[in-house]
Parts: sequence; C-alpha cells; structure tokens
Amino acid sequence: MHLQRQHEKVSRNESQALQPAALSSKLGSIRWRICALLFFANTINYMDRQVLSVLAPLLQVKIGWSEVQYGYIVVAFQAAYALGLLFVGGFIDKIGVRIGYSLTIVWWSLAAISHAFARTPLAFGIARVFLGFGESGNFPAAIKTVAEWFPKKERALATGIFNSGTSVGAILVPFLVPQIVRHFGWPWAFVMTGAFSFLWLILWWITYKSPEHHPKLRAEEMAHIRSDVAETTITIPWSRVLRYRQTWGLVLGKFLTDPVWWFLLFWLPKYFATAFGLKMDGFALPVMLIYVVAAVGSIFGGWLPALGLKLGLSLRIARRLAMLACALCVLPILTVGSIHSLWQVVAVISLAGAAHQGWSANIYTVASDVFPRAAVASVIGIAGFGGAIGGMITAYVVGLVLETYHSYSGIFIVASLAYITALAILQLMIPPSEQVHFE
Repeated sequence: MHLQRQHEKVSRNESQALQPAALSSKLGSIRWRICALLFFANTINYMDRQVLSVLAPLLQVKIGWSEVQYGYIVVAFQAAYALGLLFVGGFIDKIGVRIGYSLTIVWWSLAAISHAFARTPLAFGIARVFLGFGESGNFPAAIKTVAEWFPKKERALATGIFNSGTSVGAILVPFLVPQIVRHFGWPWAFVMTGAFSFLWLILWWITYKSPEHHPKLRAEEMAHIRSDVAETTITIPWSRVLRYRQTWGLVLGKFLTDPVWWFLLFWLPKYFATAFGLKMDGFALPVMLIYVVAAVGSIFGGWLPALGLKLGLSLRIARRLAMLACALCVLPILTVGSIHSLWQVVAVISLAGAAHQGWSANIYTVASDVFPRAAVASVIGIAGFGGAIGGMITAYVVGLVLETYHSYSGIFIVASLAYITALAILQLMIPPSEQVHFE
C-alpha cells in the first residue's frame, strides 16, 4: 500500500511537472546545480584535451614531428580512450558517480600535467595514453549522473547544457594558451590547465550526493526526478548489455559521428595554419568562434526534443526529428574545400560544430531513454568505445591523407555524410518499442 501511494504521488508530480513555469520554483533546483557541476567538469575535460591541438603547429617545429607522427599521437589518445570506455562504464555503475568521477578526474589531471615533461613524439604519445584512460570516465559518469538526477523529459536539455562545456573548454584554450606560452613557455600551458581539475574536485566532493541521500533535496523535486516508470536497480554487466541490438545501434552511431568532432578538435588549428597561413594568435579567434556556436548548438539541440513534446509528439519522434535537423546542418561542410574565404569557412564549420553538439546531446540521451539507469554508464562506455575506435581509425587515415595529398577537401566531404548515415542506422536498430527491460 505504501508503494502504491508513493507511485500515485509520483504520477501526480509528473503531471504537475509538465506545467512549466508555474511549478518550477516549487520543485527546487538542486538537479540543475548538479548539472552545473557537470558543465564545469566537461569544460575542464576539453581544456586538458585541447591544449595539444592548439600547440601542435608550434610543437611540430620545436619537436619536429611529421603529419603521420602527429596522427599517431592522436591515435594513442583515442586507443587508450576507447579501451578505457570499454571498462570504465561498468566500473562507475558499480561504485557510483561520486567516487568514480573523482577518481577519473584525478587521473586525467595528472596525465594532462605530465605533457609538460615530454620532448619527443614518443613521450607525447605516452602522455596521451594516460590522458585517454583518465578522460574515458568523463561521459559515462556525466550521463549516469543525469540519468540519476533528471526525468527522461529533461535529460536531453541537461545533457545539452553540460555537453556545451566541451565547447566552452575548447573556446578558452585558444585564448589562454597563447598567453601562457608567451609569458611562461609551452610546458606551463599543460601544467596550468591541468591544475584546474583539482578545484572542481573539491566542489564535487563537498556538494555531490545521490538524490536519495542529498540533505537539501525537497520531496517535490525528488518526486519529479523519479516521475518515470520504476526501473530496475540490479547491477547489469556490460556483457549482458551487448546482447541487445539497441546497444549496437548506439555503437555504430557513435562510430560514424564522433570522428568528425575528433577531427575538428585535433586538426582545426592545423587546418587554419595550413589553409590560411595563420599563426597561433591568428587562428585563436576563428577557433573560438566555432566553439562558441557549438556551445549554443549543444543547448539548442538538447532543447529541441522538449519543443517536440510540447507540440504533442512522442519522445521517440521528437528525439529523432531533432537528430535529423542536426544531421542536415552538417551537410554544408562538404563545400569547405572549395571555399577560399576564411570567414565563410568559419561559418560553415561553426554550423557543423553546433549540429554535432546538438546531435551528441540527443544520442547520449537515447541511451538513457532506452536502458534503465543501472545500465546507462555501461552503455555509454560501450558506445563511446565505438566512437573512439572510429576516431582512432580516422586519425590514422587523416594523417596519411594529409601527408600524401596535402588536402583537407576529401576529409570534409566524408564527414558531411556521417550523421545522416548514422541516423538511418539508429532508425533500423532501435525499434519503436525501444525500451530495454532486464529481468
């Protein structure tokens, strides 16, 4: 009887939660504070990841690596990232996000700082391996946190908000790194950006608790968070998750689309240096603008399904239409090779970057739509593994293409078709009755 009354209370709160502003203040805002912490974690994550790409033109001269060697350095990061994702999701599902997130951020921060001591391509590759292992815990932990703290109808928006932190991190690095290099030298760029994580760690450890144990969470907000149908809480190993075609649909979707973002992240400064002759200070503004737009795209893309729900669409259709809009917005980058104006190129790539971030907010949320909370980190880890493998293959191929043909045109053409192909695969492999139930 107690469970029945609790379920009735949750149902009432769910219907109330659909009424926007009138009851938002009554619900409370602890879940959005948690989302803010995730935003800053992702900002720091991408700052640590992006420093090398901004320094790459400078280090290519100082260290003397070739295009292929730089490709190997990128592959080293992605291989470690992929391998880490294969296991870290299950690890976080087992020990929880409070401890799991703390351990991963300490690991990747120390790995980021270690780049300051590298002086050869091999040493940079080793540092990237440790960074990849550490950073592999970021998205599984963040998506699991969202699944624990938000009902399904809010998850894409919450994911879009915290995922926009990746763009903010990429915005800050081109601004900060040249200043640090000018005053202190390039090794300090790795040290100073890597140290930010420890400030976040203190806030996380003081602030974060699960909804069931958070002392400031009001009953109304708790009921809103748990307003979905009750889900299993048993531990689900990733080996069981692999039996479902929904998992493989997400793996293939990430395999095709993540490499586009990896390419922009690691090669965009080099592209501007090669195609337009820009130096570190010169390409900072174009790169920053691209990621500013990408940050907006992440939030807007996460908000689009909520708009579809308000218009009366089902969650599945609203999510797929949002992803279709994002896929179509990437298509114009096939023209980059034939555009000779810097700012026209920036505009086209900015649109693609925004579309990717909007796409990411939704494909991540598909995992929590389809799988119960107990399996979300494992699914995200496995799907992220697919994306990292795709990025690793792409990094190797891009290095060879640039070393052989010295042209980015074909790379942009292939990238433009990735999202529409991935969406078709998701439609085929995740059926309308998409919710996975574990016994």
